[in-house]
Amino acid sequence: MFNRRGFMAAVTLGALAGLAGCSGEDKLENLRGVALTDSALGKGFALNGTDGQAHTLADFKGKVVMVFFGFTQCPDVCPTALTRAVEVKQKLGERGKNLQVLFVTVDPERDTPEVLSAYVTAFDPSFIGLYGSPDQTRATAKEYKVYYSKIPTGSSYTMDHTALSYVYDAEGKLRVALRHNQPIDDFVNDIGAIMDLHG
Repeated sequence: MFNRRGFMAAVTLGALAGLAGCSGEDKLENLRGVALTDSALGKGFALNGTDGQAHTLADFKGKVVMVFFGFTQCPDVCPTALTRAVEVKQKLGERGKNLQVLFVTVDPERDTPEVLSAYVTAFDPSFIGLYGSPDQTRATAKEYKVYYSKIPTGSSYTMDHTALSYVYDAEGKLRVALRHNQPIDDFVNDIGAIMDLHG
């Protein structure tokens, strides 16, 4: 699920980006998402991966990294985001191999390592799910200013959460956040431009 809190998160990111200094990198002047170069967001994480490894952002240096927060029982936004990530890789051609997609669960209670692994690899075997304790999840979400909350549904619950894709360059610097409702061409444009930085 995704409500106006997610929209407000994007607005907040835009304001933070406006306070960030200009990088002077011409290749990023035509980004279509929320530019985050030099922002204070997303400096890193320390979570467990569905590949059996503990991960920090530094583990993925050399690749462009796209981070999305969601949960496996998400009915619409999350599967759409991961399907789009697959399509972005395809549209990037050979360069798509240099895109690492990370899916951070905001529902560690139900998203066990086995469930999370089966979910993300069903979209692409290279995708990695990341999970932590409830405290680790909260700390990681706070690092990105990601909102998430349980919404009761009878005897069960669903999750409301921010629906943004955060993209890092190959040196581990956060560059842009792309909104869920942006067209795929915006994702290809921005990720391609970020790849060109260290091309």
